[in-house]
Amino acid sequence: MSAQDRIFIKNFTLLIAGLMVFTVVIILAGIQLNKLSSRPDNPDKVAALEARIAPVGQVYAGDTGRDALAAAQAAAATAPAAAFDGSLDAEMIYNSVCSACHTSGVAGSPKMVKADWETRIAQGMEVMVQHAIEGYTGSAGVMPARGGKMDLTDEQVEVTVQWMVDNLQ
Repeated sequence: MSAQDRIFIKNFTLLIAGLMVFTVVIILAGIQLNKLSSRPDNPDKVAALEARIAPVGQVYAGDTGRDALAAAQAAAATAPAAAFDGSLDAEMIYNSVCSACHTSGVAGSPKMVKADWETRIAQGMEVMVQHAIEGYTGSAGVMPARGGKMDLTDEQVEVTVQWMVDNLQ
């Protein structure tokens, strides 16, 4: 092996070793920077986690239990009983609940096209609202009670059905 080859191999080895050291330094710096950066928690993931780990039931015993029970009942009484805080914004309810099926025609649900609704409209608004509230299974498809969102009030369902009929294309 010539002197030039030895010099080349020596320089090439030093270069490779230097690049390896540089790579390790960059990796360690990246790990440190990642530890220092604080990312805000996703509120949806936090809420889902809390819902999964929430206790199924509670035990109230003695005087402290009575106080805890009273506080829990007071909190439950002040919680909103209706979906969307009782909002009667039919378009918002449609977009949040109904559009999942009525946009694509899932399970035979009529799309927002007048031709799909003619037989239903002929039955009358009362029947359509009753089917939307109680649910309905027919030859054309399935309508889950309250669109599958059981905390919708009758009034919310009624205004949403009316909005859907008024906005058929």
